[in-house]
Amino acid sequence: MLLDFFFLVVTHLILAIFRQLRLETRMDEHALKEFYIPKYIFVPDSKAEVLPHAPKNPIIVFINSKSGGQLGGELLRTYRQLLSEAQVIDLGEEAPDKVLYKLYANLERLKSNGDVLAPEIEHKLRLIVAGGDGTAGWLLGVVSDLKLTRPPPIATLPLGTGNNLPFSFGWGKKNPGIDHKSVEYFLNQVMNAREMKIDSWHIIMRMRAPNEGSCDPIAPLELPHSLHAFHRVSHTDSLNVEGYHTFRGGFWNYFSMGMDAQVSYAFHSERKLHPEKFKNQLINQSTYAKLGCTQGWFCASLFHPSSRNIAQLAKVKVMKKHGHWEELHIPHSIRSIVCLNLPSFSGGLNPWGTPNHNKARDRGLTPPYVDDGLLEVVGFRDAWHGLVLLAPSGHGNRLAQAHRIRFEFHGAAADHTYMRIDGEPWKQPLPEDDDTVVVEISHLGQASMLAAPGCISKSILDPSTPPSASHHLDDGGSPEDSDGDESWEERRKFGAANTFKLSEDIDVAHLS
Repeated sequence: MLLDFFFLVVTHLILAIFRQLRLETRMDEHALKEFYIPKYIFVPDSKAEVLPHAPKNPIIVFINSKSGGQLGGELLRTYRQLLSEAQVIDLGEEAPDKVLYKLYANLERLKSNGDVLAPEIEHKLRLIVAGGDGTAGWLLGVVSDLKLTRPPPIATLPLGTGNNLPFSFGWGKKNPGIDHKSVEYFLNQVMNAREMKIDSWHIIMRMRAPNEGSCDPIAPLELPHSLHAFHRVSHTDSLNVEGYHTFRGGFWNYFSMGMDAQVSYAFHSERKLHPEKFKNQLINQSTYAKLGCTQGWFCASLFHPSSRNIAQLAKVKVMKKHGHWEELHIPHSIRSIVCLNLPSFSGGLNPWGTPNHNKARDRGLTPPYVDDGLLEVVGFRDAWHGLVLLAPSGHGNRLAQAHRIRFEFHGAAADHTYMRIDGEPWKQPLPEDDDTVVVEISHLGQASMLAAPGCISKSILDPSTPPSASHHLDDGGSPEDSDGDESWEERRKFGAANTFKLSEDIDVAHLS
């Protein structure tokens, strides 16, 4: 009798557990419907469907299936199991500009035909991009190209090596889980995430056509594939100047030059030669550290020619107030300079830190806000100097904050230097004669990001921000203002579609 009673109790417990599991499954399925976008929204000339109600959190997911070793492909399969296949895009098969252009064109058609769901989806749409910083920047650039009245905010899922963009907005820097529960948890975070603005930056490089050789940027082993890297403007482009080579592009996180870019160049070259060795995030990071040693970054005073130190290579000018350029003093020991938009560099380090009250009072330095129209300019002597960032209050050599920066490289100092934008490096030949190569960075506009609770980025719109910080954007004047030597037409090119288009012969696997 006692045994029968025990068996009955156990049976009831098992049945209760199964009922709870079924209830949780139904709750998950119900919650997932709030992310669902019906297929007809993506298909031109399709007939509208009648749904019980509009989804509260419609999303489109873009996944670089070649990122993160095998994780990208596995993550793609999980998302497609949970959502409709139409709203989960493999970037190896479809480019985001084509997907979003077709989507928004169809939404406009449906709205004009009186569809009640289309305006709801357009208003509530959020995007997820899974990949490295290069992939995330690709989507940011494409959304900027569309010039939408209300651009959809973007959440970044880390699948790269540095993952500075995801880390800056609270999405972490480690590769994510690929099982259903992990993906559902991430979707729930996206649903509850808050919107933040992020500054975008236009960059232009111009040099006189050399009598011999070339000054074209040299990417690791092949032509630049990064969506942020410089692109030569066409002869019909308004940026083109007779007798000069002109390149332009844009970035969201940072522009750097010098020894750090040299190490990055070595890493990317090695990864392209032996891609099979770079399928694990931890291995990638350890390889990067080893290359820092072999390239002399830890013994820069012995292995790095002083002629390639920043002060010997270029004059650096900054514009803190509109219309007024001033030359920036660069200590002769500085071998690397970083123009930083986000508080994350080299996998989560913050080179700027938080200036104390004395620095704020004496030099007018503020914390690094991502929407204040200012870049933080930081210098480093070597890798040992960089290690101070691991300390709680560590920072690099704070040089300036500015809304425009100009580098003027003159011939004879060195035959080349290294540069990189948002993790994508290249080797830049410099003129052999007395001519000058000019690189200029200027603030352009803003994009919308989604921020998770662990977000480390700060906004000037945050009520806790000191009042003095909010004045910096006004010092630069509006983007429509221009100097005599450069027009607004040039700077708006950052948003032109060609800036971010991938060539058809580019393999998406090469994107970080």
